[in-house]
Amino acid sequence: MIRRFAHPYARAIMDVAGSPEKAASIREGLARFERARNAAPDLAEVYANPAIDFDTKLAVTRTIAKRLGLPDMAIKVLEVLIRNRRINHLDSIVEALAAMIRQATGAVAAEVRAAHRLNEQEVRQLRAVLEKRFGRKVEVEVTTDPTLLGGFVAKVGSEVYDASIAGKINKFRESLM
Repeated sequence: MIRRFAHPYARAIMDVAGSPEKAASIREGLARFERARNAAPDLAEVYANPAIDFDTKLAVTRTIAKRLGLPDMAIKVLEVLIRNRRINHLDSIVEALAAMIRQATGAVAAEVRAAHRLNEQEVRQLRAVLEKRFGRKVEVEVTTDPTLLGGFVAKVGSEVYDASIAGKINKFRESLM
């Protein structure tokens, strides 16, 4: 869910970046930071705890950002978010920024659920098929869903492509009724 306050932050990042490509680099850095923060419950607690002062949170953030190799602009964005007490909503800001970048570049987002973890080559092939189908760049986000048994389900906008074994079984079952 993109929260209302996320859009002004995303717009500011787009404006400061100057181009969708630079904004995408910042977005990727922020997303990496968010994944690291979510992977460490203690770290998430540091940012959620109002008793921990701003300077401590800033020092922790800079240390993590340097280890992750984040761009300087991403670090500055994180500092602003900490100062404005919005760091715990970074996921919404990253999501709003991604939507603005897609809009600026004419790309679409594809949410793909696959029965098994897709390797890089499979993701590239899937992206190529979807780009051919839609005639524009497609950003693919893949999650694993073992209940599909095999294949995948791709959602692009309001269209859903079900190429899963579970989907085929359900279609067959419906045809028998």
